[in-house]
Amino acid sequence: MKKFALIILSLFVLSCSEEAPLFEFSTLPIDEAKTPVSFTYKTSDTIVLKYTLPNACFSFNNVYYEYDRNSRIVGINVIKDVEKTYNQATIEKEIKLPIHVLQEEDYIFKFYKGKDANGDLIFEEITVPVN
Repeated sequence: MKKFALIILSLFVLSCSEEAPLFEFSTLPIDEAKTPVSFTYKTSDTIVLKYTLPNACFSFNNVYYEYDRNSRIVGINVIKDVEKTYNQATIEKEIKLPIHVLQEEDYIFKFYKGKDANGDLIFEEITVPVN
């Protein structure tokens, strides 16, 4: 009986994997980033990120946050519901990103701004000194 249940479950999983995805994941540009003038070492601070959802098919997933030494790449990860159709009204959003200042070097933030005509990524770079 256990083998039969395993076979049925396997067939179900295989049949479902051939269906088109219900959601798509992507990264949206940041419209505006408000950073503090400086950080204080071993404290926490906040950056305010403003972004625009293209329409109600999109919803916030998380903040893309990649770091390498003192550089930080920041973008907005979203999920698009591909099964539904919505009007094309954009939705402006804002999120507060907590920053735990654990390094003494200046922080270099590279905020994702989209792609240029050649498909190359565009970033706005802001340096925040650490006191």
